[in-house]
Amino acid sequence: MKIIFSIISLCVLLTASARTLRVGPSQSLRSLKQALQQAADGDTILVDAGLYKEGQLTINKKVVLRGINFPVFDGERKYEIFTIRANDVLVEGFVFRNSGRSSYNDIAAVRIADSRRVTIRNNKFENSFFGIYSQHATACTISNNDLRSDAKDEISSGNGIHCWKSDSMQITGNYITGHRDGIYFEFVTNSGIRQNHSTKNVRYGLHFMFSNTNSYISNRFIDNGAGVAVMYSKGISMYHNTFAENWGTAAYGILMKDITDSHVEGNTFKRNTVAVMMEGSNRINLYKNSFENNGWALKIQASCMENNIKQNNFQTNSFDVATNGELMLNKFQKNYWDKYDGYDLNRNGIGDVPYRPVSMYSMISERNNSSMMLYRSFIVGLLDKAEKMLPVITPVELKDDEPLMKPIKF
Repeated sequence: MKIIFSIISLCVLLTASARTLRVGPSQSLRSLKQALQQAADGDTILVDAGLYKEGQLTINKKVVLRGINFPVFDGERKYEIFTIRANDVLVEGFVFRNSGRSSYNDIAAVRIADSRRVTIRNNKFENSFFGIYSQHATACTISNNDLRSDAKDEISSGNGIHCWKSDSMQITGNYITGHRDGIYFEFVTNSGIRQNHSTKNVRYGLHFMFSNTNSYISNRFIDNGAGVAVMYSKGISMYHNTFAENWGTAAYGILMKDITDSHVEGNTFKRNTVAVMMEGSNRINLYKNSFENNGWALKIQASCMENNIKQNNFQTNSFDVATNGELMLNKFQKNYWDKYDGYDLNRNGIGDVPYRPVSMYSMISERNNSSMMLYRSFIVGLLDKAEKMLPVITPVELKDDEPLMKPIKF
C-alpha cells in the first residue's frame, strides 16, 4: 500500500511540475530552439502560427510539441527539420516544408531515431525529400498526416513514410502523394498499416522488404507508378485494401515475391495491368477478393506452391490467370469466373464441369508480347475454346473443380 501511495504521489508531483511554454512572434520565446533549451521532461510547448526557419532542431526531451493554426517550419531545402531522440514525444499541428535533399544522405522532414512511443499526428508535409523517417524506433504512431511532395524520378526522391529496423509501429490514416514510395518498410516487425491513402507516387504506393508479422488493412493504393511490392517476408495479413489504376509495362496491383505463410482476404483489385503477381511465394491464402477490369487478374509463376485461391470473384478481366510453367502445385476452389460457360444441372450453385482459367493466348502472349495485337480476333477465340476442351499448352492441373455459378457477395 505504501508503494502504491508513493507512485501516485510521484505522478502527481511530476504532473504539477510540468509547464507550458509558448513560442511565437509576439511571445517572449521567439524560437522553438529557445523553448527546447528551457523545457524539461513532461513540458508542453505551444507554437503560434508563423514562418520559422531554425535549421535542424533536435528534440532530446520528453515533451509535447503542439502547433497553433499550423505554424510553418521551413528547412530551406538544406536541413532535416526535426530530429527526435527522446521517448514519449508528441508532435502535432505543424507544417513541415522544404526539407533538405541529398543524393547520399536520407534527409527527412521529421526523423525518429532510437526512440519509443513517439507520436507524429495531424501534420502537413510539403516538398519533403523523406517525409517521416523512423530508424530503430519502437511502438511509435504516425497518424492523420498529409504528405505531399514533388518527386519526378526514383533517384532524386525519397519516401513519404520510411521505417527501418523498427518494431510495433502504427501507420494510420495518412494521405501520401508525390514521393518515391508512399510507405516503405524494411526490417520492420509486428506493425500495422491501416486506412492510409497512397496515390500518384513515382514507384510504389507501399513497398516492404524483410518485414515479418505485419498487417495491412483498409488502405487505398491508387494510380502509383508500379503499384505495391511485398518482398522477402512471412506472416503478412492483407485485408480489405484497394489496389487500383496501376498501369504500366511493369506495374502491378501487388507484387508478392518470396512471401510465405500469409493471408490476403477481402481486397479489391480494379483496373491494374496485373492485379496480383506471385513469384516464389508459398502457403498464401487468397480468399474472397474481387478482381475486376484488370489486364491479368493473377499471374502465378511455377515457382509458387501450396497456395489456396478460394472464393474470389473474377470479372471482366482480359485474362483471369497466367503462368509460365506446366506443373501447377496450387489449389483453385469455388471461385466465380465470369468466363465460365458450364452448366449446373443439380442447381447447387456449383458448375458441374471444371473451369480452366488459363487461356492458351495468355500463355502465348507471355512468350511473345507482340502477339497481343491479335487478342480479340475470331481465330484466337476459336483456339482458346479448343484448348479448354483438349488442353495441350495450358497446365492440365490448373483448374477450378468447383466453379461458382454466381458471384460472391462480400
